[in-house]
Amino acid sequence: MTSPSRTQRTQRTRRTAGAALAVTALLGTQACAMDTQSTGSTDPADTIRIVLKDEPPTLETCQGSQNSTGLVTRSNIAEGLTSRDADTGELDPALATEWEQTSATTWTFTLRDGVSFHDGSAFNAEAAAYSIERALLPEMACDVAGQFFGDQTVTTEAVDADTLEVTTATPDPILPLRLSFVGIVPTTTDNTAKVREPIGTGPYRFKEWQAGTSLSLERFDDYWGEAPDFGTVQYLWRSEGTIRAAMVTNDEADVAITLAPEDGAGDAAVQYKTNEVTYMRMDAGIPPLDDPRIREAVNYALDKEGLLASIFAGQGQLATQLVPEGVIGHNPEIEPWPYNMDRAKQLIAEAKADGVPVDEKITIIGRTGFYPKADEAMEIVQNSLTEAGLNVEVQMGDVNTWLQHLLRPVPTDFGPRLLMGMHGNQAGDASFTMANNLGSDGSQSSYGTDELDEMIAAAEVASGDERQDAFAEALAYQDEAILRDAMMVQVGATLALSPKVDYEPTTATGDEMRVADMHKTTP
Repeated sequence: MTSPSRTQRTQRTRRTAGAALAVTALLGTQACAMDTQSTGSTDPADTIRIVLKDEPPTLETCQGSQNSTGLVTRSNIAEGLTSRDADTGELDPALATEWEQTSATTWTFTLRDGVSFHDGSAFNAEAAAYSIERALLPEMACDVAGQFFGDQTVTTEAVDADTLEVTTATPDPILPLRLSFVGIVPTTTDNTAKVREPIGTGPYRFKEWQAGTSLSLERFDDYWGEAPDFGTVQYLWRSEGTIRAAMVTNDEADVAITLAPEDGAGDAAVQYKTNEVTYMRMDAGIPPLDDPRIREAVNYALDKEGLLASIFAGQGQLATQLVPEGVIGHNPEIEPWPYNMDRAKQLIAEAKADGVPVDEKITIIGRTGFYPKADEAMEIVQNSLTEAGLNVEVQMGDVNTWLQHLLRPVPTDFGPRLLMGMHGNQAGDASFTMANNLGSDGSQSSYGTDELDEMIAAAEVASGDERQDAFAEALAYQDEAILRDAMMVQVGATLALSPKVDYEPTTATGDEMRVADMHKTTP
């Protein structure tokens, strides 16, 4: 076995046909009682209190791609074979110490010795194989399956206690990355229903869940890695950002997330980068947006710096593409479009002189509450495009109305649209963005070309530097030749920290908040 090289860690292919995986039905939902020791504490100084926006709907580990679930479970209760570094994009060892592609369709993983589950059972290749198969069972309907594996067929084999082989129907060069999202559980975990009280290998184990009030975790004494600072984690939830912020400033909580700048966290506020980008998706196949001069004019007419300052309170940076920095395939050569209203007006006037129906009504489809000041943001976009010479109106709606225009098949008798969009890629590879969002047949795509489809397909079967370069080239082609999107802002985020906690958030903090990375400050 060899340690995973950068090339081995960044391979992937297109996802293809899928099938059910047979797994023997075992025991039902685990009970809360554990046989192993823990050092959960009732000492306030040893407890970290984290206030979330929403109560998790489940703690089932295979639902970890759900935001409010993943914040609690991922890397705290359950761990994957690999772990992605959100800052560097590199794939690090976790429950697997080494991995290599041993054939076109097979990856071999060497597993970590001396790891125990929270119930005292030993982690081994059988448990890893079971966890992967369970997560992909159609009857389990796990979010991780659809989001990270699509229709790919996966089979597993426990070669011995410390060696696992994972085989896919077609070559999958980024399988180790996909497996970072599969939380490993014991073979006694129910494979017919989602569990409420999960068992994993992480630094914290489930302790108690008082529905509607709070849930708590406690430190796992037999954890294979470094022991975390805090003995107990208590999660609370409040829907109002001002209340979450006040809980920290009033010493009722130690960490509060998903805050807006105006929520009043004061000196407790910590701002950090996310990889969520806001943009306007154009119906590039419908007049007048089918004329590239109009799409170019839209990009020139939007004052992105003004939007960043007024709508996002200066948090974030100008967005250049749907694939953000730190994700394989990001193109660092793409620059933000400059604000140039005179050029926008000129392009629209030229198109009008050539018979392009620039007076055709273009509807902005917005989503109320999508991000802070969403309604105001769309009014600014409308005013800018109207000033440039287009006929634009805004329709703000709830999430269900917005989804009707986001997902195929969209209403076809509606006329040209600009769709308010926001996209984040937490998976770490451009393949999770490109075909779905920019391909001709993508479920969230409004337009594509044969040439871009071919570029995306070629990138998806590449690996290493070739993969990076191929996706970057496809993104440059989209920016220069297609211009379907008007990129706006890569948004920032705010959390609040009490003086007793030292924590450096990452771009993944909004989806995966590792409590082991939170430390007690020195008195």
